[in-house]
Amino acid sequence: MTKSLVTGGAGFLGSHLCDLLLDEGHSVICVDNLITGRHANISHLLERDDFEFVEHDISTPLFLDDEIDNVLHFASPASPIDYLELPIQTLKVGSLGTHNTLGLAKDMRARFLLASTSEVYGDPLVHPQPESYWGNVNPVGPRGVYDEAKRFAEAMVMAYHRYHGVETRIVRIFNTYGPRMRPRDGRVVPAFIDQALRGEPLTVFGQGRQTRSFCYVSDLVDGIYRLLMSDEVEPVNVGNPTEMSVLEFAQKILELTGSPSEITHKPLPVDDPQVRQPDITRARTILGWTPQVEIEEGLRNTIAYFEELLEAEQD
Repeated sequence: MTKSLVTGGAGFLGSHLCDLLLDEGHSVICVDNLITGRHANISHLLERDDFEFVEHDISTPLFLDDEIDNVLHFASPASPIDYLELPIQTLKVGSLGTHNTLGLAKDMRARFLLASTSEVYGDPLVHPQPESYWGNVNPVGPRGVYDEAKRFAEAMVMAYHRYHGVETRIVRIFNTYGPRMRPRDGRVVPAFIDQALRGEPLTVFGQGRQTRSFCYVSDLVDGIYRLLMSDEVEPVNVGNPTEMSVLEFAQKILELTGSPSEITHKPLPVDDPQVRQPDITRARTILGWTPQVEIEEGLRNTIAYFEELLEAEQD
C-alpha cells in the first residue's frame, strides 16, 4: 500500500487531501500542530486502520519508523488573520518546515509535493497570472511573512530537486473554498457566509472592485492529486479562472443565503492584491485538469456546512 504523509493534514485543505488519498488507496499519516488546524476536520478518520494522526510542529524535525512514498507539505497558516497573528511561525514553517520535510523525503526516497500559493505573485502586474510570472511582492510588508515564506519554500524545493535529485512537485493554489473552513479565519468566503447567516453587515474592503477567482475544494484536491501522480517538476497553477469582484461575490452570498444583511466598506488592507486569476493552461495540458464545480453549487454546499456550525453553536 502506498503511504503518504500530509503536513497540515488537519487543516481545511489538508483534511480534504487526506480524504482523497485514502479514497485512492493510500494509507495516510497526518501531521499537524493544531495551531490553525482542527481535530474535528479529521475526527471521521481516526478509527481507520489506514490513517494515523501525529500532533507535531513540523518546524522541528520529525522522525518516523515507517517508510513513506509521498510527502505533501501543507502546513502553514494560510489566511491573513492567521499569518498576521503568527508571523514568526509562518516564516518558520515555510523555511524550517520545508527543510525538514524535504530532508524526510530525501531520506525515504519519497516524492515531495509543496503546497505553494498564488500569493507568490503578490499584487500582480500581469493578468491573468501564468507560472512564468515572477511576481510583485513587498518583502517587508505585513503580508510578506506568508508570500516570502512560500517563495523561499519553492526555491528550496527546486534546490533539493536539482542538487539531491529529490522527486518534487510544486502546486500554486489560488483562492479555494468549501466545508471545513473556519468561520472567522479572515478569508472572503467564510467571512461573508458567516456574516450573512448571522445577519451582520458584510465587510467589503475598499470599493470591492478587487477581483478573486474561487475554486471549490473538491476540484482543487483533484488537481493536486493529478500533479502528485504526474512527472511535472515546474510549478503548476491550480485554481478556477472564473473571476469575480469582491463586491459581486458579497452580493452572490446575500442572494444564496436570503440574508437581510447590508454591505459595509472598510479601508483596504496593506498590499491587498487588486487582481487574482490563474492562467491554468499548464494544468489543462499537463494534468488534463479543469474545475468542474460551478460557483453556485459550491457555495450552496459551503453555506449548508456553515448553517450546521451555527446551529451547533446555538444548541
